[in-house]
Amino acid sequence: MSSWPILSLVTFLPLVGALFCLVVSGPKEAVDRNCRSAALITSLVTFAISLVLWARFDPTKASFQFEENLAWVPALKIGYHVGIDGISLFFVLLSTLLTPICILASWESIQVRVKEYMIAFLVLETFMVGMFCALDLALFYVFFEGVLIPMFLIIGVWGGKRRVYAAFKFFLYTLLGSVLMLLAIIAIYWQVGTTDLPTAMEKLQLPFQWQFWLWLAFFASFAVKVPMWPVHTWLPDAHVEAPTAGSVILAGVLLKMGGYGFIRFTVPLMPEATQYFAPLVFGLSCVAVIYTSLVALVQEDMKKLIAYSSVAHMGFVTIGIFVMNTQGVEGSIFQMLSHGIVSAALFLCVGVVYDRLHTREIAAYGGLVHRMPRYAFTFLFFTLASVGLPGLSGFIGEFLVLIGAFKANTWVAFLAATGLILGAAYALWLYRKIVFGELTKDTLKGMLDMNRREIAVFLPLVLITIWMGVYPNSFLDPIAPSVDKLIGDYNAAIKLAHTAALR
Repeated sequence: MSSWPILSLVTFLPLVGALFCLVVSGPKEAVDRNCRSAALITSLVTFAISLVLWARFDPTKASFQFEENLAWVPALKIGYHVGIDGISLFFVLLSTLLTPICILASWESIQVRVKEYMIAFLVLETFMVGMFCALDLALFYVFFEGVLIPMFLIIGVWGGKRRVYAAFKFFLYTLLGSVLMLLAIIAIYWQVGTTDLPTAMEKLQLPFQWQFWLWLAFFASFAVKVPMWPVHTWLPDAHVEAPTAGSVILAGVLLKMGGYGFIRFTVPLMPEATQYFAPLVFGLSCVAVIYTSLVALVQEDMKKLIAYSSVAHMGFVTIGIFVMNTQGVEGSIFQMLSHGIVSAALFLCVGVVYDRLHTREIAAYGGLVHRMPRYAFTFLFFTLASVGLPGLSGFIGEFLVLIGAFKANTWVAFLAATGLILGAAYALWLYRKIVFGELTKDTLKGMLDMNRREIAVFLPLVLITIWMGVYPNSFLDPIAPSVDKLIGDYNAAIKLAHTAALR
């Protein structure tokens, strides 16, 4: 097993399913059925192999594991270097878990260009997994930007009425920030002579002036992906227009790319600039938590409300990362994983009723508990997980982030904590409007409860949410050594810089 290129297998296996879908031919009904089945089987096998990574992972080590390092562009010292540590392990698992769930959720709702839809999702999975495994800056950039292409198509082809506008807005926002990150990668290459990340972390010794501008360049890219206020405006449009599975993967995985980028690249490569800009991040994050929560309270579209709630929840993530203590960083990683599960489930809940009534307007619903008791329970479960009910996954991440923030700055902790109150307000308000009340609308009286396929979609998400809330150490223990190393290296770099400044 140790001799297998298991990371490459997990990364590129979805392309095998995509290739099958590409070459399959015949009557449309048969092609659609075969492509659905091939995509689901391929993604399930990929998820099963990714579980082997977790089973074989040594949680006591902070170093990268399952490394593969091959010459890609030898003349420029750019390599195909992949590996995972405790931080990236669970993001790989999150990507491989949500992909088959998305495919299963799209089984009946996607009837047009099914073949192309399945190919787009399988290619998207390859780019997502590759990005979390990449240990070369150039390779990371290829995967990071590659995600844009299938996601652009998923929104632009299978989205709503304003899908083209939303797709281009998503593409242009992300591309603009990423161009600046590419310039920063080139600058690092000039300094070190290679794009290999471990080598750059070891050899890169930049003066503060260089770190200042490089930090801003990386920030421009990662802040858009998170997304941080005020560069968050693409997200509600993208969510509203995307098909249900597109929203699931957008909220579940793509938003985590920004937070992961901060942890993997910004903090270790530019520690002085990270310390210098931390107050800016705190300010923007607190605005995001409070402002977008208030905006969520006045939304009339279910998807748009959940989209704004994602911006607020990711504000906790950026606060936790930049307080740079153990509780904050571990809490931010746990919060990203929890949000990836819970927000995905909430968008799936919207998809269930949208498939039946074909509207996301909150005013069109009410009293669904009388017709859809299983749906009402599932929606309540994930609503409570979203607001941080103890015993469910949402509580752990937010609690750890607030502890870390309180140790760093009590005002930041206080302002962030107001988001918990506002979050409960808009989430419970949405639930009351959709599920409770009298069933008075004629359009709702024929609504059917969740079927077996929909239950199969939600069941693993329910179990994982409980597991993360009841036994968080099974996730925190593998993360801890990598986080301790990250913080230790950061503190050592700051201490060294202060010592040099005193001379």
